[in-house]
Amino acid sequence: MRTTVIPAQITTVEDKIAGSLNMTQVMLLMVPVIFTTIAYAVLPPRMHIEVYKIVLVLIVLLISLILSLRIKGKVVLSWLVILFTYNVRARYYVFNKNDIFLRDIVLPKTQKTKAKLLEKAILLNEAKLKAKLPDIQDSIKIKNFIKNPNYSLSVKPTKKGGLYVVANKIEQ
Repeated sequence: MRTTVIPAQITTVEDKIAGSLNMTQVMLLMVPVIFTTIAYAVLPPRMHIEVYKIVLVLIVLLISLILSLRIKGKVVLSWLVILFTYNVRARYYVFNKNDIFLRDIVLPKTQKTKAKLLEKAILLNEAKLKAKLPDIQDSIKIKNFIKNPNYSLSVKPTKKGGLYVVANKIEQ
C-alpha cells in the first residue's frame, strides 16, 4: 500500500505544475518562447531567420534557464530578488528625538499669548455673529419686565458658557 506524507506546514509546500517544476519555473521557461516569437515577427527583416535573431534568442534562453534552476530548494530568481532587496534597503537609521509625533508642543510665551488672543478674538467674533439685536419694542418690553417689582430675575452661568435666566413671580 502506498502512503503519502502530509506536511504539517502546508504553506511551505510548493505546487508542482509539470514534474518537479513549480509555476515560477514554468513561467521562466516560457519567456524564451514568447521572446522568440516577438523577435521573429518584429525585428527586421520581418519573418526571416537571421544570425543576430538566433544569438538574441539563445542569450534569452540561457538567462531564463539559469534563473529557473534550483539551489538549496529555491529558484535562482528568488535568490536574486532576496539579494536585490537586501542591497537596496536603508543602511542607516537615524533616530530623531525631536520628532513632534505624539508630543506636546511647547510654545514660547509670545506664541502662547498670540494663540490665546487669537482664540479670544475668534470667540468674540462668533458671539457677535450669533447675537441678534432686539427690536426697539422688544427692548422696551424687556426693560419694563426687569424693572417690574412683582418679578425677581436671576442669571446663572451654565457649564458650557451660556446663561441660565430665571424669572420668579414674587408673592406678597
